[in-house]
Formats: sequence, structure tokens, C-alpha cells
Amino acid sequence: MASFIMTPAHLRCVVRTARLVSEHRNRSALCSYRSYATEGDSRVPKIYTKTGDKGFSSTFTGERRPKEDHIFEALGNTDELSSAIGLAREFCLDKGHTFTYQLDKIQCILQDVGSNIATPRSSARESHIKRTKFTAQPIADLETWIDTFTEELPPLTNFILPSGGKGSAALHLARTVCRRAERSVAPIVRSGEADPDVAKYLNRLSDYLFTAARYAAMKEGNEEKIYTRPE
Repeated sequence: MASFIMTPAHLRCVVRTARLVSEHRNRSALCSYRSYATEGDSRVPKIYTKTGDKGFSSTFTGERRPKEDHIFEALGNTDELSSAIGLAREFCLDKGHTFTYQLDKIQCILQDVGSNIATPRSSARESHIKRTKFTAQPIADLETWIDTFTEELPPLTNFILPSGGKGSAALHLARTVCRRAERSVAPIVRSGEADPDVAKYLNRLSDYLFTAARYAAMKEGNEEKIYTRPE
């Protein structure tokens, strides 16, 4: 399987369906479209590069590292997280939830998270750091959304098990993947190889996914399963 790192200049979010456009036509685009081809180059790139066939891959800074390196472990977990959120989003769209645009934005931000992780500071030039810098604004967005959900939710008085319908359960699953991504990113941040706000974002994102799961269950009128000690 080919192994490659998408640089920020190559990152893009797939254009959503006409349904999303019609639902959110008045809001600004979440991610600007960026082409894989260089400007003026109309060639279609191949998905396979064969550069990873020997078990090594490249960081954005050009380093060749084994695929089991902690950098690629964190990138894989972040990619899996985005996929889990994408699945949850589809279930939530089916139920007409109005917060799916937030999941779109989160998936785009996770691309930026990946860019920052893929740019280890020990081998990065100033130009690399400038292009992949991660800011605190996405963290503030998550906190705003969490607070908005919480205003409508009943107080949390018991341990809640993943439940509440397909959308809610899928968001809980995404939350657990987020926790794993955070655990794999934490040592990279502690070593100074990635921006501290990347770890903060993943920490806050797991809180968001938990709260969104509860919100989805409430809006659908589904009962959340409460933990009870087995007899």
C-alpha cells in the first residue's frame, strides 16, 4: 500500500453533497478546495507511489521514518478518528440533526492536526512551522458548541453507557477513538515536536463528542442507557 503524507498545500476536504449545500448555503465554506496537482498541472496523480513498500514513510519535513514510528501512529489514530466522525455524521444527517456542519468543520480541523503532527520540530524549518502552525481558535469553537448543547441537556447524574440511537452510539465510538488519538499525541507534544494546542484540541474534542452524543439522543427522544451495578 502506498504511503504518503499530504502537505498543507495538498490538503482538502471532499466537496459535500448537494444536500449539505442546500442545508447550509448561507454559511461560509468550511474548507477551501485545494487541488492535489500543482498549479497549471492538469495531470491526474496516481494514488499509489510505492515509496512505502519497504515499511518507511515520510514526514512533511522530508524525514524517512519506519511506519511504526510514534508520528505515524498518531497520524493513523487521527485519520481513524476523522473516519469515525464521518460515519457518525451520516447517521446524524439521516435524523436531520442541525449540528452536522460542526462535524464537517471538525473533520477539516483534524486535517490540520495531522499536518502539525507530521511536522516534527526537530527537523522542521521555519517555513514548515509557519505552514502547519495550529492555533487555539478551534478549541474555543468546541467549547462554545459544548456550552450550547449543555444548556438544553438534563444534568448528568449517572454514568452513561454508549447508547441512545445509531447517531449517539457512533458519536460515543468516535469519542473513544479520540481518546486514543490524544494518548498517542501527548508524548509528541511533551517532547516539543508538536504544538501544545493540538493535544488540547483532542482533549476538548472528546468532551464535545460525549456531549453531542447525549444531545443527539435527546433530540431523537431516545433513552440513554444508565450504568447499574450487575447483581
